[in-house]
Amino acid sequence: MPHESRLTVELRALMHARRVAALGTLGADGKPFVSMVPYALEPSLGCVVIHVSSLAVHTGNLQARSDVSLLVMQPEVQGEPVHALPRVTLDGVARTLQAATPAWEVCRKAYVERFPEARFMTELGDFRFVAIKLKGARQVAGFGAARSIGQDEVEQALRPAKP
Repeated sequence: MPHESRLTVELRALMHARRVAALGTLGADGKPFVSMVPYALEPSLGCVVIHVSSLAVHTGNLQARSDVSLLVMQPEVQGEPVHALPRVTLDGVARTLQAATPAWEVCRKAYVERFPEARFMTELGDFRFVAIKLKGARQVAGFGAARSIGQDEVEQALRPAKP
């Protein structure tokens, strides 16, 4: 088994422990728009999965401009400094999935496993699954522990830890 760096282990732990990200998209006017999205991980497709309403501003934005960014971060702890909170900014390309296709089925399964309470929402006609294929990331694991990461290492962190 190849050695995995401490920062990759920490990245995996962060991405698997958190369930909500800040999604950055660009509007038709070129202005950035940030919203909160629950997310699931789908390692076999190398993507982050979100489930969005067609009425949401971010949905229209990502359909018009597929380049997106996601911020996942550790929550702050009362009384602790916030400047070194572990976080990762993921860069990706969003693709709205066609219902009942193999990719849609795989992404739906991953999403429902992570959010069983949202199962009913996956049957509503207004909602869409979006697969965000990750291209790279910028990880901050604390003071003096920041790095840029390529697609392969980000995809490696999507996979669950091996026992």
